Amino acid sequence: MSNRGGKRENAGRPSGQGKYGELTTTIRIPKSQRDNIRHFLDAYQRKKENFSHEAVNVDEFLIPAISDQPTRLPLFSTKVAAGFPSPADDHVEKRLDISEFLIDHADSTFFVTIKGESMIDLGLLPDDKVVVDRSKTPVIGDIVLAVVDREFTIKILDYGANKMPRLMPANSSGAYRPIYIRPDTQFEIFGVVTGSFRRFK
Repeated sequence: MSNRGGKRENAGRPSGQGKYGELTTTIRIPKSQRDNIRHFLDAYQRKKENFSHEAVNVDEFLIPAISDQPTRLPLFSTKVAAGFPSPADDHVEKRLDISEFLIDHADSTFFVTIKGESMIDLGLLPDDKVVVDRSKTPVIGDIVLAVVDREFTIKILDYGANKMPRLMPANSSGAYRPIYIRPDTQFEIFGVVTGSFRRFK
């Protein structure tokens, strides 16, 4: 009698080591839906990989309120290393309206709140407000607000080796990976980030 054949103990791939990192099960689906299910699972896996740390709090899309009477505050011509110069020092160069400084096109501009630390190397910290202008044409190297598979993120627009767009984080810790845009990815650049601001107190 042959000892060959049959399943060997501990043979095959260890549990949880497959594409999805967990146990799988067999199900029966209509043959016509096989590709649709496969595409859904691929998109789900990309979402898990790319959006473990979101960069934008989408609950806070804020429209700037532009006053008919701008608030213009003193802008000093001298750089301040520590302390604050007195207006009596006669260093006031002009008066600056904050909205005018931050906003180029009021009709196409809005603010969003940063969530996560994927862009901290560029000074974008959690709870910062970023200024997004939808009227500007994005170019390589711009910080953009993008929609990838129905999720918002703020990243640097770049091209990969295959000339396909990719979205790059700015965090030298290595905790965040680039988001590669594949042909079947739902992708839109929602606007270009033109500035940011925060409060300390």
